[in-house]
Amino acid sequence: MFIETEATPNPATLKFLPGRDVLGGRGTADFTAPGEAAGRSPLAERVFQVGDVARVFLGADFVTVTKDSDADWTMLRPRVLGAIMEHYLSGMPVLEDGEAEGEHGEDFDAADQEVVAQIKELLDTRVRPAVAGDGGDIVFRGFRDGIVRLRMQGACSGCPSSRATLKHGVENMLRHYVPEVVAVEQVEA
Repeated sequence: MFIETEATPNPATLKFLPGRDVLGGRGTADFTAPGEAAGRSPLAERVFQVGDVARVFLGADFVTVTKDSDADWTMLRPRVLGAIMEHYLSGMPVLEDGEAEGEHGEDFDAADQEVVAQIKELLDTRVRPAVAGDGGDIVFRGFRDGIVRLRMQGACSGCPSSRATLKHGVENMLRHYVPEVVAVEQVEA
């Protein structure tokens, strides 16, 4: 098994491409601590067990790993590669419960359903593919009073350029196509 790695705009994060589906079309899963992965994702649990790992994000066909601030990728990268390879050789599932990130936790007025549908369509077709290319994801969390609330995941979470991506890229695009949008905010949950 050959696993490729790619740098991301976030220097603390690397994208690992195992050459096979991770979550496929089932969404994404973001684990910010070992306890979040315990009993839910054998793959994320195994990656956290190598040590010096702060976050594990599972995408369609990639695993994004964020290191602890004092860790060095020179030492950590081979350990993460080994953990991912061991997981796939074990035959265990990526997620135990089969449940990835879904539409839970969304906050918007039912009267705004049409506007929300437009926002989600633009995010899914224009933003998410680009963000996934950098090892992350962007998830719709709500729309109230013209403000779109989005959660950055994977390499995008904590990335120095994520704020600029949201304000200058996503916000400008949404405001252009959806006149009801006045601003975009980043949320943590």
